Amino acid sequence: MEKFMIVFLVALAISYILTPYAKKLAYKIGAIDIPKDNRRVHTKPMPRLGGLAIYISFVITSLLTLELSTELIGLLIGATMIVTIGIIDDCKQISAKLKLLVQVLAALVVVYSGVKIEGISFALSKSGYMGLGPLSVPLTVFWIVGITNTVNLIDGLDGLAAGVSFIAALSLAYVAYGQSADIAMLLIILAGGLLGFLPYNFNPAQIFMGDTGSLLIGFLLATISVEGLIKSATTLAVAIPILALGVPVFDTAFAIIRRLVNKRPIMEADKGHLHHKLLEHGLSQKQTVLVLYFISAVLGGSAVFISESSKMTAYQVLLIIATIVLLGAVRIGLMKKNEERKANM
Repeated sequence: MEKFMIVFLVALAISYILTPYAKKLAYKIGAIDIPKDNRRVHTKPMPRLGGLAIYISFVITSLLTLELSTELIGLLIGATMIVTIGIIDDCKQISAKLKLLVQVLAALVVVYSGVKIEGISFALSKSGYMGLGPLSVPLTVFWIVGITNTVNLIDGLDGLAAGVSFIAALSLAYVAYGQSADIAMLLIILAGGLLGFLPYNFNPAQIFMGDTGSLLIGFLLATISVEGLIKSATTLAVAIPILALGVPVFDTAFAIIRRLVNKRPIMEADKGHLHHKLLEHGLSQKQTVLVLYFISAVLGGSAVFISESSKMTAYQVLLIIATIVLLGAVRIGLMKKNEERKANM
């Protein structure tokens, strides 16, 4: 456990030291977020290259700490691809199709390095398990790309994505520790990098992580969870990272439903995300972020709980959580029709 603490502090220190330099670099290369529409909560231009400090922290600490396996090489190459396209997008916006293409290619890199979902539980088979064969590749790519973008979509308030991802990484590290110390170590390294960045990103933020950071974090969490938790995709194995990443995952799911209800493109940005709704209900930025931290901690704790529970208890907990989440989404209006849009038509 002492080794984990040392590695955590090393990753934290590197990220904390490098973030001011990332801020200076952002100004030099034009990676600035200028508020151009009413979706953005901030009102002044902000540098948005903070994810670069998290990336360097993760890479350096991983190389210093872990054995250089094929899977780790694939992870680092994929992460580098994601960071590269993120930096380009933070400097000048590029098309969603190009970003998606790079995400798919990065996911394929890790898949062919050996990181993939290999099978699913299947009650009708004799063994209770069914190998996915060639379907394992598209399913793993879908998982990685999907989770990558959920973190990106929730990056809308100072400190929100970094803090929620920090909680998720710690929760997943706890669960993974009993299965693989190396996987737990990767998650601890990521958590350290996120916490080192957070003092500069919490409200009032000095720097944003940008797509460089939000896409990277989602990619790392998705890929590491495949390698350490859901290689065999049982219901409970999949539920653990989904719960740990509950805030961005559920917010994205309801965003898709909301856009379908409003007959809008699924990829179209709007101001109906969970953090927007909490702001509409009168909470300040800090209060909204802290509320979402609390929800993330509860969901992360639930992920840890079901990982140590019997199947029956775990399914009961999942049913209760699903009911509460659905009722909460309806109550706060995450899926309702856009009355403002209808009024303007």
